[in-house]
Amino acid sequence: MAAPSRERMRLAPVAAGRAEAAWLEGRPEPVAEATDAVFDLVRERWDPWWGGELASWRARGGIEDRGLPDMAEPYALQLAGDWRRAADCWTGLGCPYEAALALAEADDERAVRRALEELQRLDAQPAAAMVARRLRRRGATGLPRGPRPSKRANPANLTARELEVLALVAQGLRNAEIAERLFLSERTVAHHVSAVLRKLDVSSRSQASAAAVALGLNRTT
Repeated sequence: MAAPSRERMRLAPVAAGRAEAAWLEGRPEPVAEATDAVFDLVRERWDPWWGGELASWRARGGIEDRGLPDMAEPYALQLAGDWRRAADCWTGLGCPYEAALALAEADDERAVRRALEELQRLDAQPAAAMVARRLRRRGATGLPRGPRPSKRANPANLTARELEVLALVAQGLRNAEIAERLFLSERTVAHHVSAVLRKLDVSSRSQASAAAVALGLNRTT
């Protein structure tokens, strides 16, 4: 429906989503078909963010695009192979999924394991499965399986990430400490804490900690 409009802001998200879906299914070949036309459109009137996102998915699909204009910093770092700085940049922007994908491209097994753990915490199962397969092909053993669905369920209907934040709040950690522990921005942690307080129907961190104990949620992570 959006194709006749040639509007990048309508077309680029669909192209990126299709490329990501193909990549997560382990089928890099359709990435070109999903992105070629839209990427050409974006290159006509360059957008550093959409151009960077499409270029990064195309690179994951084995497509090497040359002579590209400047991209948004995290994408530029990824395409330059600087996975560590790219992950740090995404973390600073409050984008844990993108940070984990950047780490997953590392040549360091510890970094890739950290990416796997982060994707499991985010419940990003397709991406976590792909990273786990890569680690196994490298000969890695003892990989974490991630939280079981029964452990993620809880009376307050908190997400897996909110449960993790709540557990750290119950330990007395402040937002800055939680952010450092979970590789998140302090702003993202503040959003999670607010959501936890709202779902638990409490107004303070101490009340949230008490509610976690009463509901047995402090044993969930």
